[in-house]
Amino acid sequence: MRFFYTSLFYLLVPFILLRLLWRSIKAPVYRERWRERFALYHQKFPCNVIWFHAVSVGESEALFPLLRQIQNQYPDTRLLVTTTTPTGSARVKVVMQDSVTHVYLPYDMPDTINRFIRCFRPKLAVIMETEIWPNLFAGCAANAIPLYLINARLSEKSARGYQKISSLVHPTLSHVNMIAAQTEEDAQRFISIGAKAEKVKTLGNIKFDINVSADIIEDGTRLRQALFSKRFVWVIASTHKDEEALFLDIYKDIKARIPELLMLVVPRHPERFTEVKRLCEQQELKVVSRTTGIAVSDEVDIYLVDTMGELKTMYAASDVAFVGGSMVPTGGHNILEASAVGIPVLFGPYMNNFKEIAKGVLKQQAAIQCQDKAAVVKAILTLHQQPAERLVLVENGKRFLKQNQGAIARIFAMLEPIIRA
Repeated sequence: MRFFYTSLFYLLVPFILLRLLWRSIKAPVYRERWRERFALYHQKFPCNVIWFHAVSVGESEALFPLLRQIQNQYPDTRLLVTTTTPTGSARVKVVMQDSVTHVYLPYDMPDTINRFIRCFRPKLAVIMETEIWPNLFAGCAANAIPLYLINARLSEKSARGYQKISSLVHPTLSHVNMIAAQTEEDAQRFISIGAKAEKVKTLGNIKFDINVSADIIEDGTRLRQALFSKRFVWVIASTHKDEEALFLDIYKDIKARIPELLMLVVPRHPERFTEVKRLCEQQELKVVSRTTGIAVSDEVDIYLVDTMGELKTMYAASDVAFVGGSMVPTGGHNILEASAVGIPVLFGPYMNNFKEIAKGVLKQQAAIQCQDKAAVVKAILTLHQQPAERLVLVENGKRFLKQNQGAIARIFAMLEPIIRA
């Protein structure tokens, strides 16, 4: 079955490159460093590395504390971090700087994988969440590279899809040394698609192990005092296409009842910054982009955060957060960062990618789920009028985080024997 999968992948390469070119129209970074995706390198890299793969920004953010722990305890260890997206790449470079090596994950073709392995000679491969690549996994096995899936999650829908190609998935999972699942439900789903029960552990979700530094809180406080100290600040985080239009309508409704309202909009993808600014202007709303450095006057409606890596700072500068990707069927984004910063959290009905977290925060009354626009309006008005309710959500959110922390320590203990070898 892997032969047919590989043949199909090779046939699709021209279309994959065309897709990169198409995406580069709005985001030129997609046509940069394309050689890395085929493991064609111009420079010499460190070898005998501990290799971690994190698809994009969310996975990278969750991984950073584990990387720092390894660096603190084993400072001579060489770390390689791969990502798939340019935004993930940018975040790794900003946060980890030169302390790790970074390249894009190569495409899952045997010759590409072999070049990648020959270049870096990983002594350990650690894949975040749900990345199952048949040739990559087979390449690790052929080169005796221990392979671990950490913070692994698998939805019911994905499990059903993998079960339909069991002849490909079963042998692929046989190359994995251990799967560290987020929840017991995730663990059972991995077993249902072919993982051996003795190779699956439930170690928790490392996204709970968030470390928000005092510097970030101070930066957010200074930003608020400098730009919008007299406003009631509502941040909409990680928004997607069609989502901003919903919130601009909601803003207009609430603004009539909260005159001091200011909405911070943080689009998920940087290539959409210009599009979102244009949308605000079409709605006849006064918008200021962060990169302009223009002062936020009382007449400003929207503060557009057209930068990367400042989301926690924006949380710290706000009164209430709504985490996007959840008012449209995208699957939601990480709501725990806002709780860790210490502000009330709202999210929409589409939280398939964070189903267990959403279920947990609602059970602990640590966040508010809004099913539609009317519910969002009601929630914002209530939180504006009742500061005590905001405080309850904040305290419950911090308690929920603390109760579920510890996954990084457990995963580190699992990986440490290989790291120190």
